[in-house]
Amino acid sequence: MAVSMETFAQWKNTTLEKLDQSRKGSVDERARHVVCLLNSQERFFTTSSCSGRIVLMDGPPEGGVVQKKDCRWLFISHDPCRSEDLVSALSRSSGEAVLKFEAFVLHVQCHRLEDAQLLHSVAVNSGFRNSGLTVSRSGKIIMAVRSTHGLEVPLSHGGKLLVGAEYVHFLTQKANQKMEENFRRIHRFFQILQAALTAESPDLQRAEDPAVTPGEQENQAAVYRRRRKRQQSQTHAERDEEDSCSLDDCLDLFS
Repeated sequence: MAVSMETFAQWKNTTLEKLDQSRKGSVDERARHVVCLLNSQERFFTTSSCSGRIVLMDGPPEGGVVQKKDCRWLFISHDPCRSEDLVSALSRSSGEAVLKFEAFVLHVQCHRLEDAQLLHSVAVNSGFRNSGLTVSRSGKIIMAVRSTHGLEVPLSHGGKLLVGAEYVHFLTQKANQKMEENFRRIHRFFQILQAALTAESPDLQRAEDPAVTPGEQENQAAVYRRRRKRQQSQTHAERDEEDSCSLDDCLDLFS
């Protein structure tokens, strides 16, 4: 059962009034328009976000799985980077250096299950196919927007570099390609989300997307409405078929 809007509003105010606990201390610019759009809706609020990043972490010399809490951050960028910067950062490694690309991630608390399902549909259609939702005993519904679009490569052992500069340059290109694809998915997510919200509330004031082109939001809204209508038609058809099968099974019992 969904919590009351009054309770949800209290949760939202408490969360949004808290200081940002991330290492950066603020919302990433590449994700700010998405966060602002969601927080402008009374049925959603964001609890954490990251626009995506390229990270070089140095784990303890004894090896094992590199955990963020036990490592040094040698390099971090929320934009495409240069291989020269990574090579320079690697020179400071004294343990197990690992290069990672981590894609956009967003956690959103939703008022109702239907709201979370809407957001999940938007995420999957935007390319974030590893998205999912959880429901706590207290009624808190959290929708996580995420994907498997990542990269993780060990580069040093005991402070000794295992690869050459040429391979680091190759990995940099791969990480940058993934970052660019990540930005495209964020753009699609924002556009489809805007279209979905507009389709449900035509009077909704549109938020600005820094990557938008004139007329694109209107096209996305029209596409979303057609897709939503088609999905609903398919759902009704499947239910009709199930009802028909159930009736046939019942008739078989009396034959």
